[in-house]
Amino acid sequence: MMNKIIIGICLLAAVIAGAALFRYQAVSQTLARTQTDLATYRFNAKTLNFLNVFIEKVLQSKGEIDFETRLLLENSVRELNDKEILAAWQQFVDSPSEAEAQTAVKNLLALLVKKVTVK
Repeated sequence: MMNKIIIGICLLAAVIAGAALFRYQAVSQTLARTQTDLATYRFNAKTLNFLNVFIEKVLQSKGEIDFETRLLLENSVRELNDKEILAAWQQFVDSPSEAEAQTAVKNLLALLVKKVTVK
């Protein structure tokens, strides 16, 4: 009789431990997905912020872009920490002619829109 009680208690403990482990794995997976989604959200927010500033301060500008604006844009694009975007930005900044700058800005804008992911 005592052996049956001990076996029953052991089985109950094993079921509870299994349920706890299953719940832990589910919570762990949810946390990993949430962290990935948060990183994506932050990247998208930074990208859209850069895009907004670029449109307002560069594309809609009626004159020369001042040093503070160039510094703000440079810091914003570097903060994205994306090699492709940084390369497209450098291509725009280093453009020797207006025609090449126009092509580079089109490529940069297309890349920025492509990089913003929506789930």
